[in-house]
Amino acid sequence: MNAEQIADLIRQTFWTTFWLGLPLLALGFVTGILVSLIQIVTSIQDSSFGAVPRLLAFLAALVIFLPWMLARLVGYTTALFGDFSRYAR
Repeated sequence: MNAEQIADLIRQTFWTTFWLGLPLLALGFVTGILVSLIQIVTSIQDSSFGAVPRLLAFLAALVIFLPWMLARLVGYTTALFGDFSRYAR
C-alpha cells in the first residue's frame, strides 16, 4: 500500500464523516440561531429554553436522517471491505 492509496483512503473516510455529520450539525446550527433570535426578541434568558429545543431538533433530525446515514455508512463499509485486497497487500 503506497502513500497515494493511504491518502485516498483517509480522504474517503473524512468525506464520509463530513456527510454523515452535516445534516445534524446544520439543523443544530439553524435551531440555535432561531432559538437565540427568539430569546433576544422575548428577553427570555433561561438556559433550559435554549437547550430543550436544540435537543429536540437533534432527536428529530436523528430520527429523520438515520436511515440515510446508515445507508451511506453501510455503502462506505461495503466498498472498503469489498476492495480489502487492495489495502491488505
